Amino acid sequence: ARIRRNEPPLDKGMIPWLGHALEFGKDAAKFLTRMKQKHGDIFTVRAAGQYITVLLDSNCYDAVLSDVVSLDQTGYAQVLMKRIFSLNLPNHNPESEKKRAEMHFQGSALTQLCSSMQNNLQHLVTPSEMGLKVSEWKKDGLFHFCYSLLFKTGYLTVFGAEKNNSAALAEIYEEFRRFDKLLPKLARTTENKEEKQIASSAREKLWKWLTPSRLDRKPERQSWLGNYVQHLQDEGIDAETQRRAMLLQLWVTQGNSGPTAFWVLGYLLTHPEALRAVTEEIQGGKHLRPEEKQKNTPVFDSVLSETLRLTAAALITREVKQDKKICLSNGQEYQLRRGDRLCVFPFISPQMDPQIHQQPEMFQFDRFLNADGTEKKDFFKEGLRVKYPSVPWGTKDNLCPGRQFAISAIKELVFTILTRFDLELCDKNAKLPLVDPTRYGFGILQPAGDLEIRYRIRS
Repeated sequence: ARIRRNEPPLDKGMIPWLGHALEFGKDAAKFLTRMKQKHGDIFTVRAAGQYITVLLDSNCYDAVLSDVVSLDQTGYAQVLMKRIFSLNLPNHNPESEKKRAEMHFQGSALTQLCSSMQNNLQHLVTPSEMGLKVSEWKKDGLFHFCYSLLFKTGYLTVFGAEKNNSAALAEIYEEFRRFDKLLPKLARTTENKEEKQIASSAREKLWKWLTPSRLDRKPERQSWLGNYVQHLQDEGIDAETQRRAMLLQLWVTQGNSGPTAFWVLGYLLTHPEALRAVTEEIQGGKHLRPEEKQKNTPVFDSVLSETLRLTAAALITREVKQDKKICLSNGQEYQLRRGDRLCVFPFISPQMDPQIHQQPEMFQFDRFLNADGTEKKDFFKEGLRVKYPSVPWGTKDNLCPGRQFAISAIKELVFTILTRFDLELCDKNAKLPLVDPTRYGFGILQPAGDLEIRYRIRS
């Protein structure tokens, strides 16, 4: 029997076994918002034979997810690695992997990475690399423009290969995009025969490019990548699996910052007063040294926070290893059942919660600014202070180790484009494209179309 005392409300859906699987996969945000309106901040749905409890009370995310004994993240991660990356890493331990990454993405290692990233980006925006004469206008889609630039920058910085080979870089990006477009379908195993072949061929080509011996392995243990490869070798992982693991790391490190930069610039181009405010802030910092320029930028920081609030949509998934009691912030207690899955979806709450953010679907560039221009940290729901107004980088015990590096890269790209280029919409009244609803659950959202722009390098 499925009903026990103190369990969250259960919604099985109309179709036996499948339950809500199709609706969940088609547009998770729409589906879970409907369920929240019907059942409140916690409920259990059935999808493809699996019972999934969804928790949307953001003030208790930390407390619930900190129990790593009852809630396991490795099992489902293994399933996805196999489906998406054809990768089997039996000893994969997200915890220790994160700790290793953290060493390489902070302090002096981070400073070095950032300066290498800046050099690589500046190299990629030279007229010769862009195939442009100074002051010559060129048309492009903004998503393609941002994603390809940041992907190539990140690839050169983290993987260190193909430095002087722009044809190879372009090819790697195109293959990566073919693969990236199909990622949600691969994860849900809904790809058709033709898509399966496309994904498989893109993976094969990328694995070739990413063979560890081809990559620039700076003084072995110094770089994060060198350290990671060394770790795989110490674990006795064969060469073929190492290559496959490189593609996983390529996606993890490069799959989100390009799309984020697209949304940032897209919101700025379609909201003139936001663009004015950011441009003035950049102008104001013109006299500063390069490393100082990025430090004090409250307007840009608010624009980035607001962009992430609207577009960061990862689904945090755990397997319930033993029956567990959880307590919501209103004091109510619920039982989670062993063998079920628990999902936390910060996109719906706090990020799109109308009780926390007025008109949550609107882009308000100063939403994260106080009247005096400092960062706004206090947000309330029903009179109670909210722990987090937005959760783009994961919850407290599970923050993205590369977040500072990602922020630096996005900022560097946006500042470079706004200072070195003239950039405008081809159609002054164009609106941002809609979101591709199948991307809910996989990090930063991607658009279902593109925004046509034209740009030129300033003389």
